[in-house]
Amino acid sequence: MDPIHGGTGRTAITNVRVFDGWGLTDLTTVVIEDGRIVDLDGGDPSGATVVDGAGGTLLPGLIDAHVHVRTPEDLDRSRDAGVTTVLDMASWPPSLIDSLRHRPGRTDVRSAGAPASAPGGPHTTHMGYPPDSALAGPEQAEAFVAARAAEGVDYVKLIVEDPTLVGPAALDQPRLDALAAAARARGLRTIAHATSPLATEMAVSAGVDIVTHVPIGRPLDADLVARMVAGGVAAVPTLTMMSAVADVLGRAPGGPPVDFVRARASVAELHRQGVPVLAGTDANLDPGAPANVPHGVALHSELELLVDAGLSTVEALRAATVLPAEHFGLTDRGVIAPGRRADLVLLDGDPVADIRATRAVRAVWCAGIQAGI
Repeated sequence: MDPIHGGTGRTAITNVRVFDGWGLTDLTTVVIEDGRIVDLDGGDPSGATVVDGAGGTLLPGLIDAHVHVRTPEDLDRSRDAGVTTVLDMASWPPSLIDSLRHRPGRTDVRSAGAPASAPGGPHTTHMGYPPDSALAGPEQAEAFVAARAAEGVDYVKLIVEDPTLVGPAALDQPRLDALAAAARARGLRTIAHATSPLATEMAVSAGVDIVTHVPIGRPLDADLVARMVAGGVAAVPTLTMMSAVADVLGRAPGGPPVDFVRARASVAELHRQGVPVLAGTDANLDPGAPANVPHGVALHSELELLVDAGLSTVEALRAATVLPAEHFGLTDRGVIAPGRRADLVLLDGDPVADIRATRAVRAVWCAGIQAGI
């Protein structure tokens, strides 16, 4: 899709059912102007460019809560699939993400910058992150967070490895505790990469806000999930990536015992106990990644996998709209309401009846700039 017109005019999207966070409304008209939603109660289309929704569904722009974005083309692929915000979970140098921010007509980017890890860990030794992102002790936590804050990060990411698997290349509990505390002191959320129950337990003990990934080895047990509930921790399972990794590892001779069914079981337990589940894919095209996941279209797969794991279609849609906006502090998006940013996706079909309908993207608006039709 190519951008068609800017977000400074007035547009009326008629004959659409709006996803209001809980279901679909009756047919109505949504009016947007200067990049914002101004009316959605059968609003006045006078003086506006009219887009006939033809009975389709209008969603808030989808949010992918875990990506690795590198190029403008990554943003275009996301936008064309209806993903209007991506939450980058590690990038370097800061100029890379700065060059991708605030591009009219393209998907909006937020980022963690360089993630915190331990000396000798793969994120420092193989993935090109700066030496100061590897912490030798808890006394370095404040300097790490201060450096990321000075670079303009939106949140802080911690690489929480299982110390029984990687030994000293894992951040220990004192370093994790210090990092989470330093981020809280600056008003920054913390997101923990954790792919085992022990790593998840350490992240929860540190008081992180969000855990990303679920294990493909032993699943999360009920007691640990209950601790997540008590701590107000949200989860980004990245089932699309975990499925791809399970497939890769499952083909490796002598590899560890893995099974995607265990990842699905963890999501089912998270959902059963009421942990907020956010949709994220770990989309990337990095040559050193465990698996490559396509930008944009992977979020539709993620929604389908979340429904397969027990979420309702409405819950899956909330996982890619309302909930990531809430848990990442994106107060200007995630719902279709007056005053909110005009990030919108027009679909042919009803995703509440069939989540696969999110793939039928007809048009997308990024802050009022339209692509498609």
